[in-house]
Amino acid sequence: MNEVHWKKPRTEDERRCIVTRETEVKSGLVRFVVGPDNLVIPDVLEKLPGRGMWVSASRKAIDEAVKKGLFARAAKAPAKADPALADQVEGILVRRVVDMLSMGRKAGRAVAGLEKVKTWLIDGKAVVLLQASDGSARGKTALRPPDGEETLIDCLTSSELGMAFGRDTVVHAAMTKDGITNRVLYDAARLKGLRSE
Repeated sequence: MNEVHWKKPRTEDERRCIVTRETEVKSGLVRFVVGPDNLVIPDVLEKLPGRGMWVSASRKAIDEAVKKGLFARAAKAPAKADPALADQVEGILVRRVVDMLSMGRKAGRAVAGLEKVKTWLIDGKAVVLLQASDGSARGKTALRPPDGEETLIDCLTSSELGMAFGRDTVVHAAMTKDGITNRVLYDAARLKGLRSE
């Protein structure tokens, strides 16, 4: 008789924030390391060597970590953090999301423009709807995100979305299911945390 072994479903990796002391999923946190010059470096790609220090992806938490010297405490070593660290993280995340979205466009995995986006949504091809944070409220109601969680990204401005598509501005965009889309969602969730205060 064959035995059936039940495996616990694997959940997303979690880390503890050095500010709140609460455990969160990694997509809600930003990793930092201390460089050779004792400067605190944002590790958005989560690949730099060294002891990782995780902070909630919010301007308030990052500013508090800087102000209270929590990076040095967590690293158990001297660590200097730039007072504008939250701005640096936001800039890095914006570039990451725009670059990944641009890659998606070049690979045929992302489109922009009301009619193209509407067609992808109707055909079920779009899994994520992107809408510019500074777009008109009336214009945004013209499109509905796909069903499910994390199907709307609304933390980029129209000029930031435009950069990804080689235009001055873009208000509506969509992405299809792809590894690039997953990365955009991951980084956009953290960017939203930084911009939602």
